[in-house]
Amino acid sequence: MDKLVIFSGNSHTDLAQDICKSLKTPVGDSQAKRFSDGEISVKINQNVRGKDVFVVQPTCCPANDNLMELLIMMDAIRRASARRITAVLPYFGYARQDRKDQPRVPITAKLVANLLDRAGADRVLTIDLHAGQIQGFFDIPLDHLYAVSIFVDYFKKKKIKNIVIVSPDVGGIKMARAYAKRFEADLAIVDKRRVSDVKAEVMHIMGDVKGKNVIIVDDMVATAGSVVEAASALKKNGVKEIYAAITHPVLCGPAIERVKGSEIKELVVTDTIPLCKEKRIEKITQLSVAPLLGEAIKRIHDEKTVSALFE
Repeated sequence: MDKLVIFSGNSHTDLAQDICKSLKTPVGDSQAKRFSDGEISVKINQNVRGKDVFVVQPTCCPANDNLMELLIMMDAIRRASARRITAVLPYFGYARQDRKDQPRVPITAKLVANLLDRAGADRVLTIDLHAGQIQGFFDIPLDHLYAVSIFVDYFKKKKIKNIVIVSPDVGGIKMARAYAKRFEADLAIVDKRRVSDVKAEVMHIMGDVKGKNVIIVDDMVATAGSVVEAASALKKNGVKEIYAAITHPVLCGPAIERVKGSEIKELVVTDTIPLCKEKRIEKITQLSVAPLLGEAIKRIHDEKTVSALFE
């Protein structure tokens, strides 16, 4: 472990500290400041020559600043002769634009993958990508972890009966099926039509949910439009209690107010993205991914299989 060094950017220092606690190693000594004109200044304050370096930096809001800080940190570490650099992005930003679904639009997920590669990343570690095909955008190894086991452990302790797992849209069926298999529960799907990037209109429910308790599962909650509309439609279809298990709590715009006034009894998220004080409401429960990331980092460092974490 003397060759392992874990650095943290400024986007989520608490998560980096929790990861280091689980591995019983200190956080690497670095600083990221701003010049007077707003440009990012980074300095690595310890020797990393020949070391196996991990940089923890979810590219959450402000996405541009956090992404640029990550790129500059990796460049500094690469120039300091680190043996290997792993970019640890618990939340991979710019992932929603993963294909050309309209004329003259970018594929930002591929662009960010290229930037990470060119900045010096030798491999990437992330959790619950917005789309599985993003793994193929990288020309370097990528370890894709899943938060399903964290949520399953939490909800099994609650001993909820008559569970149905619900996907809020057709695109999330694969994730919902993984949850349904773990819970040995039935699966339902909300058929929706997206009006805009902040509003979704529910069409109908596919599956038997009447008189059941449901858990809506998804990879991210941004403005909470989809999950709140889905919860409302499920309640109208005779559902008893509604829970939501969503990995990345982006929670921007009107999200918090929507969740407060929704039919959702409890929104369970992870700490891939930090929650500010205003977002820490009674309905939201945050679980830690630090043990999962810590174990993955240890396995990567020891050149052991990471796929065992999926079992």
